[in-house]
Amino acid sequence: MKKSLLVGIAIAAIASAPAMAAPICSGTFSLPRDRFSEAEINDYNQQMLRSYGVDATRVEMWSGCIRAYVRQPDGTEEMQFFEPLNFRRVG
Repeated sequence: MKKSLLVGIAIAAIASAPAMAAPICSGTFSLPRDRFSEAEINDYNQQMLRSYGVDATRVEMWSGCIRAYVRQPDGTEEMQFFEPLNFRRVG
């Protein structure tokens, strides 16, 4: 009984792990989607991140966040997530 309970808890923990790892953002973007295209919003967000010193090579709206590919000092890129209204890094 104890062993099956522990196995059940372990399976539940593993199954829920990806959900816990996802960043949580407001999903509210400063530019309204009914007036601006997705490409325009992405361009705006990239410009804003760059104005804050983030070397974003490309950005997109992703699950309520801004997903940015950020160039690192060694030349590699790292995926980072930002809150769309205040451009605070999350995750």
